[in-house]
Amino acid sequence: MNDFAPLIKEIGRGAKGARSLPRAQAQTLFGAMLAGEVGDLELGAILIALRIKSESLDELLGFADAMRALVAPIEVPHGPRCVVLPTYNGARRQPNLMPLVVHLLARRGVPVLIQGRHDFETRINPFDLLAALDVPQLPDAAAASRALAEGRPACLGLDALLPGLSRLLSTRLRLGVRSAGHTMAKLLDPAPGRSVKVVAVTHPEYLERMHDFLLAEGGHAQLLRGTEGEIYANPRRRPRLASYAAGVSSISHPAEEGGAPPLADLPGGFDVPDNAATIRAMLDGKIATPQPILDQVEALAALAGA
Repeated sequence: MNDFAPLIKEIGRGAKGARSLPRAQAQTLFGAMLAGEVGDLELGAILIALRIKSESLDELLGFADAMRALVAPIEVPHGPRCVVLPTYNGARRQPNLMPLVVHLLARRGVPVLIQGRHDFETRINPFDLLAALDVPQLPDAAAASRALAEGRPACLGLDALLPGLSRLLSTRLRLGVRSAGHTMAKLLDPAPGRSVKVVAVTHPEYLERMHDFLLAEGGHAQLLRGTEGEIYANPRRRPRLASYAAGVSSISHPAEEGGAPPLADLPGGFDVPDNAATIRAMLDGKIATPQPILDQVEALAALAGA
């Protein structure tokens, strides 16, 4: 594919006039984007056009097909499915409890793979936090597979799993906005058939869009509104936790009603030393683990078959 103008013409007519691409064409286009075969001018036009019109279900499925063909595969040992946790934000105003979910799942014998990228100067790097809690970033998929085989959580940067997608995400710094690449990064699955994807969204309209995608894709997954963009359930008020398995959805826990009052025993420090100390205290039983986190871990362990 060399001439992208006809595709841009289809998707770039604005929110009302744009047409969506069929699944196969979307796969071909996104594959070219991941392979670096699209020039900067055309790539920027495509990303902005998709942001304005929003991705259709067929486009999301086609983009996922393209990623599946290019992602570095992860081997999951015999037993429970591997829970895949994306991390692309980091702490901003409160402790990031994503690593707590990692360790609680590991205690249940559930393999865990954390994948992501961090380029936010105003947020705390989640990879630094994971390293402080004995989950260092690994160099490649082979090292991650070995960690899972040894019963340890594995952590990989996006550039080690799918470099082309990492390049797409880097356009945020030039374009000033997130793109379809950020949506797809949360759906990246390096162990299809042996995984449980955790899909955390920020905006309510994406709950419906991701619901349709997860049903159509047919894999195992958990869908929720994340906390500060991360995958953990809000410790102050549990969001709805939806489970997906083989094309069937269910609600493992409904959303709690009311506001989100402060937790008296949850420290507020969210830099790496304070955040890590909070999580260690919860793992040691010195601070109560918030019930929404326990509910989330229970639902994920069930999806993994632990």
